[in-house]
Amino acid sequence: MEQAWLIPVFGFGAFAFLALFRKYLPGQGKHLSVLAIIAAFVAVWPVLFDMLDKGIGEHHFPRDWFSAGPLEVGWGIIVDPLTVAMLALITFVSVIVQVYSLGYMRHGNTDDPRIGWYFAVHSLFSASMLMLVLADNLLLLYVAWELVGLCSYLLIGFWFERRSAAEAAKKAFVTTRIGDVGLLIGVVLLIVEFDTVDIVQIMSSLGDPGVNQAVVTASAFLVFFGAMGKSAQFPLHVWLPDAMEGPTPVSALIHAATMVTAGVFLVARLFPLFEAVESAQLAIAAIGLVTALMGAAMALVMTDLKRVLAYSTMSHLGFMMLALGAGGYTAAIFHLLMHGVAKAMLFLSAGSIMHAAHEETDIRKMGGLRKRMPITSAAFTVGALALAGIPPLNAFWSKDEILLAVADGLNPVFVVLFLVAIVLSALYMGRAVLVVFFGRLKPENQDIHESPRVMAWPLALLAVLAVVTGFIALPIGYEGIGTFLVAPGDKPHAFEVVPVWLVASIVLALGGLGLAYALYGDEDTSRVDALRERFSRVHDVVANRFYMDHAYQWTIDRVVLWASGKLAWFDRKVVNDVGVNGPGWSAVETGRRLRYHVTGLFADYGLGIVVGVVALGALLWVGGMTG
Repeated sequence: MEQAWLIPVFGFGAFAFLALFRKYLPGQGKHLSVLAIIAAFVAVWPVLFDMLDKGIGEHHFPRDWFSAGPLEVGWGIIVDPLTVAMLALITFVSVIVQVYSLGYMRHGNTDDPRIGWYFAVHSLFSASMLMLVLADNLLLLYVAWELVGLCSYLLIGFWFERRSAAEAAKKAFVTTRIGDVGLLIGVVLLIVEFDTVDIVQIMSSLGDPGVNQAVVTASAFLVFFGAMGKSAQFPLHVWLPDAMEGPTPVSALIHAATMVTAGVFLVARLFPLFEAVESAQLAIAAIGLVTALMGAAMALVMTDLKRVLAYSTMSHLGFMMLALGAGGYTAAIFHLLMHGVAKAMLFLSAGSIMHAAHEETDIRKMGGLRKRMPITSAAFTVGALALAGIPPLNAFWSKDEILLAVADGLNPVFVVLFLVAIVLSALYMGRAVLVVFFGRLKPENQDIHESPRVMAWPLALLAVLAVVTGFIALPIGYEGIGTFLVAPGDKPHAFEVVPVWLVASIVLALGGLGLAYALYGDEDTSRVDALRERFSRVHDVVANRFYMDHAYQWTIDRVVLWASGKLAWFDRKVVNDVGVNGPGWSAVETGRRLRYHVTGLFADYGLGIVVGVVALGALLWVGGMTG
């Protein structure tokens, strides 16, 4: 376990080597990147087995780095079930995505001209996320956090020749930076209050006498604000759908294992902080629920396949935050893992469709593709059914865990609204499957064919995993997932089934799929058109993303730019003209005016002397009289 710090080194090394020498390597070194991430994936397993051998729990390996006065800064690692689970997910999805990219980034018989840079940044992205989950201190965690944000900017804007891609990258970078400001302030407050950057020490000292609880409360809200940005929680979610402008394998990596999971991981890593602040935990649950419902509603009306999946991710990230807010640490992380497998499969399936359909993403132009792309169709359907919550697929088990956590820890209103989100999840996933793969094959799609094996085999593997991975929740050979993924300070708990919630979950998921079939099961769109007409105002609001982008643009145009103009005027007229240039201007003007009294005439100088003597005498006389 002590050598787990080597796992991200493979990715960092591949990035450095490709950044310097890719132009001199065959295929610009793309296979080197794949080998590096495979090595990282292999290196995870000894860490897992060592932890199982030495005992499931938190293993801390601090290392000194430097000191700044009383503050000792290290670069150690934490190895616990959360770390190992995230290491396995990140490296596995990265391997799948990189192998898939070997085919996707090949256009005809030639690779993308910048394929070496693509794989280099891909390696850096994975390595940064691996460093983030291993970090034992807030400083190292924040550095890795910012690296993840930088890599997302580079990959979303990889095809920067497209204006839409460049704008999407900038939007993602700026929006997440807003959250990062909150995270930075929260981290600084914690470091100042506890005189350490060590996460383990801070979490264990939260209840100590003398700790300023106001600082702890403020830190909890600020740290969560940072997590909201990365994990696309309302209202900082607006960057997520536009991030689809990057290569589709990048979308799979971002949505399944790196960028968007970072916020959920952060809340889980600092879970004792949020448990200590009840109001913050309630806020997490509320924001998560709102995000889940908004994401599900928008996924239901989008016609761009990748955006349907993007809003699906947003909704399921809301599920995870809702679970964490309800105290369901195990449920949240379990769903993160199951969602990662299913969502990677869905995005890679979407990439397979785009690769065959000349980058087409409009689902209205699809239909009947199962006849031409059987592997892609099967994989997408399995992933969709998993996220819809259909047993025995993996996300069914994790979604059921979330439902139990919400029912146990929150108000019944949260339970009812979460059940609504379950129905919507099944409805939009069913819609995507039926519209894209069933129905009549359109004439323009007659030449579509299955993707090459290098892209198809990863889909088949992910489909198998979506079927079997959910069973790790069950007490087969051990007491269930609750004895492995345990929150810090909590006791392991055995797998639990509550029949009423289990049945309700299945019935609602099947009901959502049934409704999808009733609306989209054939090519007759009259029912959907009638509903859209009847609820046109609601549809317009949802289709326009609840006007959040309009609200941000209005705020920028009417508030930010106005305030910026006033500040620029103040800086120019007051700071520069008065504060900086004022003294110099005054000296020049005074000299200019005095210049007129220097005439060179003796009479003028004599008059000046007389006036001065008289004035001085008058002052002395007045002073003597008053004294």
